[in-house]
Amino acid sequence: MSKPAGKTAGLAVFTVLSLLLGVGVGSVSISPAELLAALAGGGDRGTRALVLSLRLPRVALAFLTGAALSVGGTVMQSALENPLASPFGLGVSAGAGLGASAVMVLGAAGAAGAFLLPLSGFLGGIAAVLLALALARAFDPRLSGVTVVLTGMVLSLFFSAVMDLMAAMNPQYAQRIGLWQMGSFASRGWTPVCVLAPVLLICFVLFLIRAPELDLLTFGDEQAQTVGLDPRRSRRSLIALVAVLTGTAVAFSGIIGFIDLVAPHVARRLFGARHRRTLPAAALLGGSFLVLCDLAARTLASPREIPIGAVTALLGAPFFMFVFFKRRER
Repeated sequence: MSKPAGKTAGLAVFTVLSLLLGVGVGSVSISPAELLAALAGGGDRGTRALVLSLRLPRVALAFLTGAALSVGGTVMQSALENPLASPFGLGVSAGAGLGASAVMVLGAAGAAGAFLLPLSGFLGGIAAVLLALALARAFDPRLSGVTVVLTGMVLSLFFSAVMDLMAAMNPQYAQRIGLWQMGSFASRGWTPVCVLAPVLLICFVLFLIRAPELDLLTFGDEQAQTVGLDPRRSRRSLIALVAVLTGTAVAFSGIIGFIDLVAPHVARRLFGARHRRTLPAAALLGGSFLVLCDLAARTLASPREIPIGAVTALLGAPFFMFVFFKRRER
């Protein structure tokens, strides 16, 4: 078996094992045989309800969210020619959190609140990206990657500060805002899965179609221009697609950082820089990794649950520092 085939097979096994662990491990353990029986509509009634109504939608949402964030991070790093770029750093997550926090403070409840919360998160994430691009263009008409990243980081810090201020001024909603800022997949059900899955599929296919374009952008604007590609226009459209994808993911799960930074780097290390291989690898790695992080979040301190954002930050922050200092050495 060749090395690429071996790596692909290893990634497939890792993905399947992470999904099985995510569904099977918890306060009540479920064996693979019981899982298969529940999926087939048989087995114990309680086990079937646990699998189909709680575990499976939660694991599916965690996997799709991790895949969406990782694909978005891969595209951002290539489009902006910056290994530290990510949707989280561009302000998508913080913008989505600010939109959701505004709905919480306004007191939307019941069915209206269940609908407005993810919608406001999605719109907040899109608005944050548009604002970041507008400010970056005002400072740098060439829309260079460094300017976009720095603008996004400043906006992200500003939005986070506004959320903290909203929580301080509205203590009755402080806990909900705080939980949203740290992310969670608890009690989400199948609706977010049914919304995120087609959005991820469409954006992923579009990114695969534009994989040669991403390959060119990785080598810099001059290289792209030699083959007739407009880097600024291409960068804008790619970032807009990333905003739609990650904004949809964050709208349901809350703010989850660092997964969009870690998975793309690991995917490139394993499968190279060509995006037709890197994008699928990043999706599977990010989805599997977030499923395992969610498993740790709900089992390490059981019966209490650790916010998923705390787990990813504990693992991702050292990785971020490693990438940063390695880049400085180069």
